[in-house]
Amino acid sequence: MTDPRTVHHDGGFPDQEQEQPGLIDAMIPEPDHGEESYRGSERLIGRRALITGGDSGIGRAVAIAFAREGADVAIVHLPEEQDDADATLALVAEAGRRGVSIAGDLREESFATDIVDRAIDALGGLEIVVLNAAYQKDRDGVETLETEELDRVFRTNLYSMVFTARAALPRLQAGASVIVTSSIQAFHPSPSLIDYAMTKAAQVAFVRALAEDVGPRGIRVNAVAPGPIWTPLIPATGWDADRLATFGQDTPLGRAGQPAELAGAYVYLASDAATYVSGAVLPVTGGKHL
Repeated sequence: MTDPRTVHHDGGFPDQEQEQPGLIDAMIPEPDHGEESYRGSERLIGRRALITGGDSGIGRAVAIAFAREGADVAIVHLPEEQDDADATLALVAEAGRRGVSIAGDLREESFATDIVDRAIDALGGLEIVVLNAAYQKDRDGVETLETEELDRVFRTNLYSMVFTARAALPRLQAGASVIVTSSIQAFHPSPSLIDYAMTKAAQVAFVRALAEDVGPRGIRVNAVAPGPIWTPLIPATGWDADRLATFGQDTPLGRAGQPAELAGAYVYLASDAATYVSGAVLPVTGGKHL
């Protein structure tokens, strides 16, 4: 038996700040992506996955889990995240699977579209699409929200998702799975993350509508809604020491989650264990309800 209250770091986090995008090596403590703990059971043998934001955080945890379940993976990341991406691909290779790194900015329509063909060319096909890349920043009220920042959040979290899904869907066959990383913020928005929360709510609408649209083709579309998870996005959000010291402490389990604790949700939704699951939003929130 594992006590979920204490299985991972169960206190607050020390004061720290990074520029976007956040990097793993600068985090205190470093997050757990399942590097030592995840054990596969051949649930994704022979499948090929495209994961945006796959270099670190939830994306890295998913890449590790997919590889150990038997899938080849292509991860998409910003050029400045190459070191984290290389480390992720090394873990994929250790699992005996093929890993591909695709660097660029998903806000650019051409890049967000081209990654589908690049993944298919490298892996030989595509059965799983994980739309996970995201950007958030602490806001001091809507009146201070600059248009440039609003555009960055919407283009990263929403536009790129649509660009990539639009390009991928004609290439997917019956049995394929599309998984979007939404957030508890879609249901319980924080004022300081108002623009981020707006995009996460829109993602839920996207998932539910798209599931109805492509279900008759045998393609499933779902979302995972994480709660407070310790990823590089957090120290790069711009929160002060008090906010970091209490991060995740208000959950029923009393702590923030680790990326490794999300991996099983993505494996489930991508696998044949979830053949009757589509249009769902799966919460991984430490007990906070949606």
